[in-house]
Amino acid sequence: MLLSAEDLLVGADLRHEVELPGELRPGAAGSVVIRPLTVRDLQRIGRAARDDDELAATLMIQQALVEPELGIEQVDALPAGLARFLLERINEVTGLSLEGGRLDDLVTTPLARACFVLAREFGWTPDEVHALTVGQILMYVEMARRDGS
Repeated sequence: MLLSAEDLLVGADLRHEVELPGELRPGAAGSVVIRPLTVRDLQRIGRAARDDDELAATLMIQQALVEPELGIEQVDALPAGLARFLLERINEVTGLSLEGGRLDDLVTTPLARACFVLAREFGWTPDEVHALTVGQILMYVEMARRDGS
């Protein structure tokens, strides 16, 4: 069954409630809501942060955190352990893993090529491709590769 562009873009609207471990927030047990980052988010973060990995992490948390919404200064003031925990959850729901790599590696040439392949193979507009999460892009590029072999 062939999927439509709308079918593929559904994942960008997902919201995930994440329970915060008590040891990271003593006295403030509860949860937050995060969303997966899109290609557009990662491209903007990559441009804004350039070679500053700490700023990239801050921007990723700030963009993905739906409830509560936090400003850049507030994200910077989070305890380091909590920030790392949130970033790991954001990477999971987005389909990313930053281990062994940098954000710059995610938003440069290979990702641009993947977006081009999807636009060509499925006839999607740049806005449709940019709304996909990185995990979705990787899956559909693999599908296109398998169909072509």
